Amino acid sequence: MRTYVTAQEIGLRTAQCDATAVRTAPDGTRAYALLDGIGSSEDVRDWTRHAARTLARTCARQGSAAAGLRAVYEAYAAEPDREDPYTRQYLPSAAAIVAVTTPQNNRLQVAWCGDSRAYLLTGGIARRLTEDHNLRRVHPPTATSPYPGNRNVITSYLGTVRTDEEAHEKYGHPAIETTTIPITAPCRLVLASDGAYEPHEDAGHDLYAELDVEGLQAAARGFVALAVSTSVATSKADGYIPHADNATVLLADLTP
Repeated sequence: MRTYVTAQEIGLRTAQCDATAVRTAPDGTRAYALLDGIGSSEDVRDWTRHAARTLARTCARQGSAAAGLRAVYEAYAAEPDREDPYTRQYLPSAAAIVAVTTPQNNRLQVAWCGDSRAYLLTGGIARRLTEDHNLRRVHPPTATSPYPGNRNVITSYLGTVRTDEEAHEKYGHPAIETTTIPITAPCRLVLASDGAYEPHEDAGHDLYAELDVEGLQAAARGFVALAVSTSVATSKADGYIPHADNATVLLADLTP
């Protein structure tokens, strides 16, 4: 029985530039990858799909979310055209997140660069595992400065060239972050692009209630469809031109 699914909605974009990939190594190690391409074009779409497959395959083979993401990150950063600040801005790039499970130790490894998120649904709670790489994190609202930084400006992503040290000096966080969580009971992993989670978060939806639905496919499809319809309705209600980003989610049921 398949234990993972993905679902996507294009929203009001001209191209679907999110991508997912799942790869399983011979020893049972499995990598789940989700990329949110920056921009909306066929070139970005194609690059992001290829990068997602590369990331999932690399992490599954290495048995490590952190090492796999770093290897792919550094490979793109080393491309000659990315070393030039002018040409780099025209090259495809993407927020990236990857989760790895290994049958030997009942642990979930997560690594990311960008603002795609991971959640773990367990015990009635949607536990967020990641922190966004964007200006809202760098400049959060305070009592004296209530206006946060722009969450749509991401501060690390696949395709940039900053080292951990350079990113930390500029933004206060490394280029790549990681976390490891023990899996002690059945739970549901959620990887989501910002176009999927932001509309739900902004509207105050309970992510656990939206995603802990019997049947993975129904949960995934319902989540992205509601994200898009909520985004369109909210932007209209606020008097803006209707807006809805690409929305993508990957769900996986995990057991110890």
